[in-house]
Amino acid sequence: MNWLTNFVKPKLSSLVKRRDVPEKLWNNCVSCGNMIHHIDLKQNLYVCINCNYHFRMSAEDRIKLLFEDGDYSEIIPDKISDDPLKFTDKKKYKDRLKEYRKKTNRDDAFILIKGKIKNKEIISGIMNFEFMGGSMGRAVGGAIVKGAKIAIEKKLPYVIVTSSGGARMQEGIVSLMQMPRTIAAVDLLNENNIPYIVVLTEPTTGGVTASFAMLGDITIAEQGATIGFAGKRVIQDTIREELPIDFQKAEYLKDHGMVDIVSHRKDLKETLYKVLDHISK
Repeated sequence: MNWLTNFVKPKLSSLVKRRDVPEKLWNNCVSCGNMIHHIDLKQNLYVCINCNYHFRMSAEDRIKLLFEDGDYSEIIPDKISDDPLKFTDKKKYKDRLKEYRKKTNRDDAFILIKGKIKNKEIISGIMNFEFMGGSMGRAVGGAIVKGAKIAIEKKLPYVIVTSSGGARMQEGIVSLMQMPRTIAAVDLLNENNIPYIVVLTEPTTGGVTASFAMLGDITIAEQGATIGFAGKRVIQDTIREELPIDFQKAEYLKDHGMVDIVSHRKDLKETLYKVLDHISK
């Protein structure tokens, strides 16, 4: 028996109790390595104080950023049956949905809102990356279509904020069918002369990029956001060529004509307002 480990150490530990330290007090910027206190980061809209790197922002904080208290109301999406393919990997898909619904207090990865940006009334859809990576399944596709129909009925601009890893693999071909389904919804907006604005945030990838995300009348991207279909390494291995360091970043896409505006998060609400004001005239 080691008496120092088994006897002395427990006695000392009982005399000197460690203070409980809250987790995630500090955040490390992945761009410049700067340490930022969580309160300072939140007050700065989750943007690095040192280098302006944009951290991912939760859907709930995104709603607070765009809409004043009382200037919006949530639209309840249509109920659908879960797990169309009875999918199971390490865990049943139904159990995964229950887990994320409990974690986020949301039914799925898309929040539909009727609200005002300053005095401009809009229908808005905000993708929730915290719900299974913002993946697009039947529920997300259905909510996007419902938002388009309401925008047409109310004759209001439709603004979607994207943040997604792409189609939801647990729904297989059903999730892939949401791509043409959402494209048809955008076509319906165009036929009825309803403005459609997309705000691309970190990250917007996969089937979301390949469908409704890149069809906006005006496409705005947050500074530094990753936007693309497949990953950079996958593309490099396919075409056997080295790609630029900033490939698939918002600024690169703007320089190559795929994005209209790149906005700092602090300026995003004002930028959206100016676009809506210009369109309304």
